[in-house]
Amino acid sequence: MIRSELVQLLVRDNPDLAVRDVERIVNIFFDQITKRLSEDGRVELRGFGAFSTRARDARTGRNPRTGEVVPVDAKRVPYFKPGKEMRQRLNMAE
Repeated sequence: MIRSELVQLLVRDNPDLAVRDVERIVNIFFDQITKRLSEDGRVELRGFGAFSTRARDARTGRNPRTGEVVPVDAKRVPYFKPGKEMRQRLNMAE
């Protein structure tokens, strides 16, 4: 599902809200998650999962097109750990 599909689904389920308002709500939601992660924080949504960041060390990479060895800087990357309820729902027998 992409962001626009999420917005359309929310608009369909909440006909009293304008598309513009739903888009603002969705944008605020994702912006706040991003802001908290950029501050090296954690965002936990009970029953869904937790967003956090993990550190990646600097390493030597390779350009796949040329084969040239290139340095890759250390960085933080987003990480998602699904909650217990989500794991159970994903693994239910069909």
